[in-house]
Amino acid sequence: MKVYNFSAGPSTLPEEVLLSAQKDFINYNNSGMSVTEMSHRGKVYDEIHCEAIALLRELMGISEDYHVLFVQGGASMQFEAVPLNLLTKGKADYVVTGNFAKKAFEEAKKYGDIVAAASSKDKNFTYIPDVDAMKFREDIDYVHITTNNTIFGTRYTKLPTPSATLVADMSSNILSEVMDVNKFGLIYAGAQKNIAPAGLTVVIVKKDLIGNPMAICPTMLKYSTQASDNSLYNTPPCFSIYMAMLTCRWLKKLGGIKEMQKINEYKAGLLYDFIDNSAFYKNPVDRTDRSLMNVPFVTGNEELDALFVKEAAKNGLVSLKGHRLVGGMRASIYNAMPIEGINALIDFMKEFQQKNK
Repeated sequence: MKVYNFSAGPSTLPEEVLLSAQKDFINYNNSGMSVTEMSHRGKVYDEIHCEAIALLRELMGISEDYHVLFVQGGASMQFEAVPLNLLTKGKADYVVTGNFAKKAFEEAKKYGDIVAAASSKDKNFTYIPDVDAMKFREDIDYVHITTNNTIFGTRYTKLPTPSATLVADMSSNILSEVMDVNKFGLIYAGAQKNIAPAGLTVVIVKKDLIGNPMAICPTMLKYSTQASDNSLYNTPPCFSIYMAMLTCRWLKKLGGIKEMQKINEYKAGLLYDFIDNSAFYKNPVDRTDRSLMNVPFVTGNEELDALFVKEAAKNGLVSLKGHRLVGGMRASIYNAMPIEGINALIDFMKEFQQKNK
């Protein structure tokens, strides 16, 4: 039985993408090989690699002023790669809006003068600090933000505008809504939420930022290393890149990110509207800062929350348990989650409420 998978990551992938990969798994494009076994130096794989990069450029409007890199290690590796590559003056400001933003901040502190310019920890990360009130230091290398907070269900609806380079972890909302890449010096994202299976990380970095890494920066973490070899310095995660290519084809066929954003706003709106009009469920996030991708909610009773997760799984609605830092439930409704999945969840929520109110 195919279930609706609300996991925060690795997450659900478009059925069309999965079926395409299944069809070509043994023999891709009449090569006689699976993508999982072909050489990353061969012509067949090179076409996959280049198409995936070209599609990302097209979908996100990435100019030739930027490199598009395919690396490994997840977004967590970028928590260190970013300061190792960008700290030329030794100073950076971070905005701490959740667990992963905090981890990025803590890792960066190993390498320079790193300050939390703003934080929403005072209210358990249930809001995004006022970007107009953010004050950043002079003479810093960059400002780091996390555009969507997977665990706590918040997102930036307005970007800060520092004089320094803006760096963003977009792991859980890349390709889900229109973003002006030109406002950023560097964007990075783990692929396992909206792009592909785990194993691939996308880095979009302005070309003029990569030439002066710290002396202690490992070769494999230097953006210049990856850029000079088109992300083929060593064996890349070929199958994940292939799946990214298929996902980008699917997204382009759908009408691109602008159309995907409309769908995501509609899906999230259905779920938030139901929660807000229910006396049984509650979403703790400030309404102006709610994520389109991750919707945490609770009943207010831990035993009922646990029962909800258990009963939902029996009804084909899986991975709804909230993160241990928040508790309750969390529905991650990334690009590939169909509207039918949202409706099925709401129907179950109504039924569970009737039985347990």
